[in-house]
Amino acid sequence: MMSKKSAENKIPRKKGRLRENIEAIAIAIVLALFIRAFVVQAFKIPSGSMKQTLLIGDHILVNKFIYGVKFPYLRTTIIPIKKPKQGDVVVFKFPEDPEKDFIKRVVGVAGDVVEVRDKQVYINQKKTNDTYGIHTDPHTFPSGLQPRDNFGPVTVPRDSLFVMGDNRDHSYDSRFWGFVNLKAVKGKAFMIYWSWDKDNFGVRWRRLGNWLK
Repeated sequence: MMSKKSAENKIPRKKGRLRENIEAIAIAIVLALFIRAFVVQAFKIPSGSMKQTLLIGDHILVNKFIYGVKFPYLRTTIIPIKKPKQGDVVVFKFPEDPEKDFIKRVVGVAGDVVEVRDKQVYINQKKTNDTYGIHTDPHTFPSGLQPRDNFGPVTVPRDSLFVMGDNRDHSYDSRFWGFVNLKAVKGKAFMIYWSWDKDNFGVRWRRLGNWLK
């Protein structure tokens, strides 16, 4: 028969409070890194190239698995789901400097013929119903001067996207530097969770929780 003393010796010791806290923090960090790498990531809008859809100071959430599960850093898709489509607002590594993240709207996908004539976008020779693009500069530049208002036609290559900012007269996008490879796409922006107006030093409450279209 087991003595009382022996029974007490068999009872496992409780973990120390410090060890429990360290383990909880470690689990939280691993979970946060997993979510950031594969599920959702937060970004802040630093420029006005996507006005009025996105304003400077908007903080957005980006769905990172909607286009497939990728190995971080290698950007290799291991579980394909679907590809970006026209109208999606996507975050991607800037082709001219992969250390920077850009956000633009998909205008053309692989095989599309994209052209801009006097600020109007044409896809496959058809005038688009451009409900998101805005123009604030009344001047129209000829193609020989710069590609902002008259561009193309160009055919979007395989596994690539043609992207433009909604603030068409003030966006540095595919008209200037070319196409975005699908491997560079991080995900699709879907919601504004915070918005700070630094000029008026206040929160843009009406923008919080807005779903992006």
